[in-house]
Amino acid sequence: MAGTHLLSPSLSLPKTYNPSLNQNPLSQKLFLPLKFKPTTIKPLGLRAVLSQNAPKTSLEDSENTPFQHCFTKSEDRYLYCETLKVHDIMESVEKRPFYLYSKPQITRNVEAYKDALQGLTSIIGYAIKANNNLKILEHLRHLGCGVVLVSGNELQLALRVGFDPTRCIFNGNGKILEDLVLAAQEGVFVNIDSEFDLENIVAAARIARKRVKVLLRINPDVDPQVHPYVAIGNKNSKFGIRNEKLEWFLDEVKAHSNELKLVGAHCHLGSIITKVDIFGDASTIMIKIDYYHSGAILPSPRDIIDTVRELVLSRGLNLIIEPGRSLIANTCCLVNHVTGVKTNGSKNFIVIDGSMAELIRPSLYDAYQHIELVSPAPPNTEVSTFDVVGPVCESADFLGKGRELPTPAKGTGLVVHDAGAYCMSMASTYNLKMRPPEYWVKEDGSVSKIRHGETFEDHVRFFEGL
Repeated sequence: MAGTHLLSPSLSLPKTYNPSLNQNPLSQKLFLPLKFKPTTIKPLGLRAVLSQNAPKTSLEDSENTPFQHCFTKSEDRYLYCETLKVHDIMESVEKRPFYLYSKPQITRNVEAYKDALQGLTSIIGYAIKANNNLKILEHLRHLGCGVVLVSGNELQLALRVGFDPTRCIFNGNGKILEDLVLAAQEGVFVNIDSEFDLENIVAAARIARKRVKVLLRINPDVDPQVHPYVAIGNKNSKFGIRNEKLEWFLDEVKAHSNELKLVGAHCHLGSIITKVDIFGDASTIMIKIDYYHSGAILPSPRDIIDTVRELVLSRGLNLIIEPGRSLIANTCCLVNHVTGVKTNGSKNFIVIDGSMAELIRPSLYDAYQHIELVSPAPPNTEVSTFDVVGPVCESADFLGKGRELPTPAKGTGLVVHDAGAYCMSMASTYNLKMRPPEYWVKEDGSVSKIRHGETFEDHVRFFEGL
């Protein structure tokens, strides 16, 4: 769900808009939240469509580095996280599924965005929904990030971690009054998503006695041709404001100038967008998230930011990018143990101790995530095609289908890659499986636990004293 946020300084505003009016909040600099892989933008006057024959872009001619990953196979055929064998890490921690992160990779990802944003007034607003681990958030704050929020609890967590509220953006189509009051009190930017959302924000501003800095969340009617569950910029989506309603919202914001200050616009298209042609003749950028670990040539953050750099500089704008998946996904894998191998009919199965309860994306979105064994198979081990499945009582409980792997022995380590985003944050206790612990490899090569695994006693504790 770490999708693309696109903002246009040319909002195709109605004729009633006059930027010369001092009382009009749009005379201020715009904030442009832009989430993972932006493209050059045209005015929002027409329905945007996805090009079936995307033109070549400067990205195709730019110098790109091959895909790099903190999890690598060396000549000994063991899987490493930075300089440590994952097999050795498995021997030193709890014998259960766990998430393993690279702290240096998180730093490298943030630094790549910082480098790309040099010369621009900007905020890297990490999307907490991707991964809400407190230790990771502390590290991102230390690296200078702001955050993007979609719930009151995320806002409370951001404040507890110590994020600057004026570098926080509150999104969402169903924000409740209580949470909006806290956002108003703290000075958080708030996106207006609907008529009732605007009404609630005005009410929150009055309760808090604070003027709220707001952005209009535009629904541009874009079909990004991704899974419908993560395509959120089309006209039938529950998110955002349609172009034909903009005039009404602008008039309402002006009518509530004591409560609201309009500072920008916001747009979110969806997740894992691979090919976008926005607004007719706008530039197209190709994005390939290498979940297949096929060595694809990936655009760097600089390639991405360069598509809007001239626009931002020429208008003197402030740019807020909202990366989630691109900052955290490739920093982590889910580490599992093989319980056994079985065959039913024409299907071969590797059964592991991890499941859809710990990592639901393949079951929920039919997402592909690369799977491999952590140690080399013995010589002459048969390679077969397997479905990798868990023990949960659902046919939908799979981590990967049709994977060619050496037939593993019982207890062998098996990892699911690119698990840093929308995996642990969506984990559940279905079948009374307890959410797993989390560890990371630090800069000095040591391993630290960054979240305790849940236990049966934790579950029972919810019912004590009732």
